[in-house]
Amino acid sequence: MIQLYTNEKKLIQKAAKGDRKAQKHLFEKHAPKMLSVCRQYISPVETAEEILLNGFFKVFTKLDSFSHKGSFEGWVRRIMIRECIDHLRKKDPFKFKDEIDEEKAGNDEKEEEETDLALDLIQKCIDNLPDGYKSVFVMFTLDHMKHREIAEFLNISENTSKTQYRKARLMLQEQVQQIRKQRYEA
Repeated sequence: MIQLYTNEKKLIQKAAKGDRKAQKHLFEKHAPKMLSVCRQYISPVETAEEILLNGFFKVFTKLDSFSHKGSFEGWVRRIMIRECIDHLRKKDPFKFKDEIDEEKAGNDEKEEEETDLALDLIQKCIDNLPDGYKSVFVMFTLDHMKHREIAEFLNISENTSKTQYRKARLMLQEQVQQIRKQRYEA
């Protein structure tokens, strides 16, 4: 296959002018990674695919607002995350439960636990989290957003973001322990 576009900036400019081939090329280049982003927030995969398509519709209708400051992929990623969050809000408005002391929540950010579980099993565990927990967990852990950014994005307090993250981690740890226990007993 011949590479038609080597300069992404030119490709974006053509796509912004309605060039369908340029849009197709951008979609094919970024869709697999963006589907992964959507899938982290949304299950089943069919719903994540639908959100991906809605997200790319927004990308192509708002391409002229991309300022070429920062990466295009990062810009698209933000649109996809916003689409996922909007979908979750429409489905069932986020329910953020009790806040805890900032001191207790702040220290958990740096702890990481290694696991021997397969990625698909880990994704299933993440899928089992309540939407509020899951969104904050994915934004912090996988999208590397700070709690301040998450709070702004979700229109919650920073402390609530930290609480949701901590509770998500605790629920995931419980699920992992349960899976390991089942493996050990088998």
